[in-house]
Amino acid sequence: MRLMVSGGGTGGHIYPALALIERLKQVEPDTEVLYVGAKRGLETKIVPQAGYRLETMEVQGFRRSLSLENVKTVYLFLKAVAQAKKLIKDFRPDVVLGTGGYVSGAVLYAAAKLGVPTVIHEQNSVVGVTNKFLARYVDEVAIAFEAARSQFAKSSVTMAGNPRAQQVAQRTNSAYSWTEDGLKDGVPTIMIFGGSQGAPRINKAVVEALPSFNEQPYQVIFATGQKRYDDVMGALAGQPIGDNVKVVPYIDDMPDKLPHVDALVSRAGATTIAEVTALGIPTILIPSPYVTANHQVKNAEALVKKGAALMILEDQLDGRSLITQANHLMNDAAVRQKMAANSKAVGHPDASDQLIAVLKKAIADHQK
Repeated sequence: MRLMVSGGGTGGHIYPALALIERLKQVEPDTEVLYVGAKRGLETKIVPQAGYRLETMEVQGFRRSLSLENVKTVYLFLKAVAQAKKLIKDFRPDVVLGTGGYVSGAVLYAAAKLGVPTVIHEQNSVVGVTNKFLARYVDEVAIAFEAARSQFAKSSVTMAGNPRAQQVAQRTNSAYSWTEDGLKDGVPTIMIFGGSQGAPRINKAVVEALPSFNEQPYQVIFATGQKRYDDVMGALAGQPIGDNVKVVPYIDDMPDKLPHVDALVSRAGATTIAEVTALGIPTILIPSPYVTANHQVKNAEALVKKGAALMILEDQLDGRSLITQANHLMNDAAVRQKMAANSKAVGHPDASDQLIAVLKKAIADHQK
């Protein structure tokens, strides 16, 4: 298969695309891939590091208020569409996949106008602006949350899940040992992770809860975020940190560690939810209030309604609420087992295969 992928700006658009590519190359080793991203997106670092060819273009989003910048936005969009058409004619993809972000709007629009099979993948429960725009032009839509289906005025919408789920599910035989982090194997472990940059409110709550965490029979691994590690350690100065607690800046081998985690505290991003449901990890979700359309709350609510997670809204988060929910999970194996089963029941551990099937359907329909 010759696959062109476009998605960028945030890891939530990029990592699912890379997970899909990884699986496609496993089943079809001769697959050729071209990734098209934005000049200032995270994809400029992540995609080349993954070993894939990257082409970039300049794009930007619309301002909500009246602004001359919107004139520039339209100009850049039209310019990007022209660039995309040239790339498509040169690369000759069998299908073009968009995973979100402004750049995918130009690329998928160009592909549709050239009559190339097109698919968009929506990772969140609230559909992004770009995918709403593209829905009328593309051949197929794949979703990761059932709540997104009704937001597309289109009959061809397929529940595929998020490809990161299958990528993580394939790593369940990880031989990782907690001794590498100064903890113990065989002890129930909760991981607290606020994202690569860390989350100040989560970090503050953990600092407040630390004296209680020190006294628990379970162990805690807490990632502060690279840029916030020194601040957290400064706030903890003079406080004893128990042998059952490990504070680290970042967790860079997450797929290897997650299968060994008994519970997780995290944001409610689409990638995280895909991973924890694929593995059936009991999770305390703390949705970020700083995202478009408050979609992380909607993501979290989808799991809470299924008994697959707990949720603490950020304005209700402090040391007391955190330790209360953590103890509820970690000190009752039966509660964890039930939540784990519920979580796994809503997961999609074959998400990449499902999305590949959608890509092939788009190709086949064009060949009829």
